Amino acid sequence: MLIAFSIVVAIQILYFLIFFHRLADHKPEQEASQNLPPISIVICAHDELGSLKKNLPAILEQQYPLYEVIVVNDNSDDDSEMMLTRMESEFPNLVVRHISNQSKTLRGKKYPLTIGIRAAKYDHLLLTDADCAPSSDHWIRDMATLFSNEKEIILGYAPYRKRNGFLNKFIRYEAFFTALQYFSYSLAKLSYMGVGRNLAYKKQIFFDHNIYPKYPQLMSGDDDLLINAAADKKNTAIQINTSSFMYSEAKLSWDEYWHQKRRHVSTGKYYKLKHRFFLGLFSLSHLLFYVLFIITLIYSALWLEGLFLFAIRLIIQGIVMRTTMKKLVEDDLFFYYPMLDFFFLIYYLKLLPDTFQTKNNTWK
Repeated sequence: MLIAFSIVVAIQILYFLIFFHRLADHKPEQEASQNLPPISIVICAHDELGSLKKNLPAILEQQYPLYEVIVVNDNSDDDSEMMLTRMESEFPNLVVRHISNQSKTLRGKKYPLTIGIRAAKYDHLLLTDADCAPSSDHWIRDMATLFSNEKEIILGYAPYRKRNGFLNKFIRYEAFFTALQYFSYSLAKLSYMGVGRNLAYKKQIFFDHNIYPKYPQLMSGDDDLLINAAADKKNTAIQINTSSFMYSEAKLSWDEYWHQKRRHVSTGKYYKLKHRFFLGLFSLSHLLFYVLFIITLIYSALWLEGLFLFAIRLIIQGIVMRTTMKKLVEDDLFFYYPMLDFFFLIYYLKLLPDTFQTKNNTWK
């Protein structure tokens, strides 16, 4: 049992030393490029009247020389159409598309997103959601400045707002840990996903790697699969300047959170094989780390050695967490990370069946 636990600990430590330290060592861009491209921002919305009223003005009033904001109003039953029509007359850079029919082939957000991208007049796209608010009026500038002839995909950070309670802490920690992985993998030339709440890419990426016809049944994961198909060793950059963050509100109940995560984790089985291997090995070793530790403490005579191995892994994780949490402004979670990380045992067990599910859900 101790040998098995030692192997799992070694795997976990290697991930932190080989992959996750890269984000801790990464130096973000500090100065904006002088060649800022025109940007088309695409937002899909379904019954998002309150969110659009609250968040859209901050996006329409960004400090950026040339950009448009395309809002695709997807079959909303609220007063979104009326409100957007009024705002369109107030903001010349706002473009609205109303959808009153359902696609027979493209499920979820695929159809409205396709409509929005086809309506974009600029070659550089920036995606977010209606319930997201930028952390500053330099959000577009920070994301767009990393575009170049070589860099065609920019991965941003989309944290959740801080609220009281364990649920909020865990949701924020899980979002941070996901970002730690996809940022670190990107720095290791293994980019595998992006978060659609804060993601930029050149329009040609979408048309060259349009994965929607391959997975018409999926209700989510569109951004993941596009980046998984299009990213290579050279064409992807990450942006972690705090002024580039895009904030949203976390779910308020466990039921809502599990429903959201079930849709998200069901996409992973469509990733490239190398990504599935590295992500699967880490998740499996993460799960077994706690399972074998508990078994070692209860049943093994060498429980003290097991406790030592547990502490070594926790210390190495803490060193990486300390720096990366500070960079992503999640440092208030640091003192909770052992407890929050242990809760991943329940997280994995709860969502494991959903990684293989094929049941369709709605995107909103």
